[in-house]
Amino acid sequence: MHVLSVSSLKGGVGKTTVTLGLASAAFARGVRTLVVDLDPQSDVSTGMDIQVAGRLNVADVLANPREKVVRQAITSSGWAKVHPGTIDVLIGSPSAINFDGPHPSVRDVWKLEEALATIEADYDLVLIDCAPSLNALTRTAWAASDRVIVVTEPGLFSVAAADRALRAIEEIRRGLSPRLQPLGVVVNRVRPQSIEHQFRIKELRDMFGPLVLNPQLPERTSLQQAQGAAKPLHVWPGDSAQELAADFDALLDRIMRTGRIPIPGDARA
Repeated sequence: MHVLSVSSLKGGVGKTTVTLGLASAAFARGVRTLVVDLDPQSDVSTGMDIQVAGRLNVADVLANPREKVVRQAITSSGWAKVHPGTIDVLIGSPSAINFDGPHPSVRDVWKLEEALATIEADYDLVLIDCAPSLNALTRTAWAASDRVIVVTEPGLFSVAAADRALRAIEEIRRGLSPRLQPLGVVVNRVRPQSIEHQFRIKELRDMFGPLVLNPQLPERTSLQQAQGAAKPLHVWPGDSAQELAADFDALLDRIMRTGRIPIPGDARA
């Protein structure tokens, strides 16, 4: 089971939409996928069309990471009505903010890792939608992860936030979790005709080299539309949606190669 955190230390760069795009690509490919909604805003749970009534959630898991609690906090996404496949959500909750203090104990930092270990046989890929800060929730996610994708956009403050995130990943790798590595930086909401955007992308490449992942994701309304309708991008109509879906397929290929995730037998069917 490969665990990937989707992170940003700056709000508003489309971190959750990138999580949903990757989840859609994995579901279309037939990869057994769990999305962990660790952002207290819980937008990824909404975008994946889940029923939360009567279920536990990620806050319950962080309080008590036993297998019984973990399984009661996981539900199948409504996306599973679109076509067969395993696409589940560990349900988000605003109560997760109670676990986002600035100085977590070592015991608390490993709670999500402990929880995911109980269901390791059930999934090939876990995507964690992180909180947009460097407090306890993000550290908990990174401690449970093999890789981190840092989401940014081509703007001055977002470039600085990506730099902070990569430095923080290295700090966690050295001090807490030696297996943790950055997968790279995803540049989101790119307008190819914008001179400012091209300048910032060059700046990112100069700073981070091959860690800047291809393709960059263009600014499109189709992903927000699919998200608003709680549908996977890969079934959303229109050329714009399909072009963006192909970009997420390419990013998923990189994730699967890096994580040595087995390709389902009907992957290209």
